[in-house]
Amino acid sequence: MIYTALGDSITFGENASSFKNAYPQLAVASLNSCSCKATRYVLARPGWNSYDLLDSVIWQGSSMISHSSVVSIWIGGVDLANAALFSLRNKQPFSTKEILSVYKRNLCSMINRIKKGSRARIVLCTQYNPFPNSPLAADWINRLNAVTNQVAQSCSVNVAPAHQWFEGKQAELIYGYKKGRIEDALSGSLPIHPNDRGHRAIAKGLTPYLLTKNNVALKKK
Repeated sequence: MIYTALGDSITFGENASSFKNAYPQLAVASLNSCSCKATRYVLARPGWNSYDLLDSVIWQGSSMISHSSVVSIWIGGVDLANAALFSLRNKQPFSTKEILSVYKRNLCSMINRIKKGSRARIVLCTQYNPFPNSPLAADWINRLNAVTNQVAQSCSVNVAPAHQWFEGKQAELIYGYKKGRIEDALSGSLPIHPNDRGHRAIAKGLTPYLLTKNNVALKKK
């Protein structure tokens, strides 16, 4: 099995203690321990939004994706975070409608591109909420995940509910976790990435989706 992980800083492994402790590598190690010989490619960078990842899939990822058995996509958090932080810092109204419309378009284009260039199964990952004590953040993340689920259904690809793996456990699984409020992101550092324990939780939750062809719908809250 060749597994390709596409994404942003989470997939890149930012704030993991080492590259080997990032979830793509941990998932491959888990697959190999299950007697499923697996290798992995990672196409991810901190700060990438859905357009950046789409562009990289087109211009950098074709070769690795064409040989892949399964591809996971974890993207969208930056799309939401950049706009939300700009709104908070400048005390301007924030509407998710346009942002999610662009995200949806980019995600659909990405999936179509992958399908044209390979026979890989595709797994979309939902986004966890790093600020569980802010109702506004919960609303934004729920809207993002709803769009992810809509795209998965319309494009007939799988959904891995990563948001469920972190729910109620953010303080344990997020590096630099503070008060779990949006305002925590205005202090300079961004307490949003998984720590080593968080990456292990992702790998544990994601591995079955890399092995199975069953389509899993996002549970509504």
